[in-house]
Amino acid sequence: MTGQNSNVILTEEDVASTLIGDLKRVVREYATAATESSCPDVRAMFTQLLNTALTSQGKLFYAMKASQLYDQPLVAPQQSIKQQVDAYKQTEQQLNAFLAQHQQMIGQSGTASTQSSSSITS
Repeated sequence: MTGQNSNVILTEEDVASTLIGDLKRVVREYATAATESSCPDVRAMFTQLLNTALTSQGKLFYAMKASQLYDQPLVAPQQSIKQQVDAYKQTEQQLNAFLAQHQQMIGQSGTASTQSSSSITS
């Protein structure tokens, strides 16, 4: 590349596309960090960062849309959306049932260990 003119001019669309791609990645990373954090302060920090990144991504998306720099997604059929929502609701119900059962088992286990330790000390 020696001796060649290597001045590359990026268009507004190139820059905006790169930024929105990076913001989408950052949103995913912050969401993962927030959901995997066991420390409440760290979780709160990542949640705040996530919200800020989502706001920035939204502003950039709407600016790109207004400038016709963002390809419009295809419109999903209403039936397809309803099927996905129903599937997610079913998964949520299964998760809640699992958590309730697990919490009940922990409660019974804690009661059993309390009873056995009190009978040992008697």
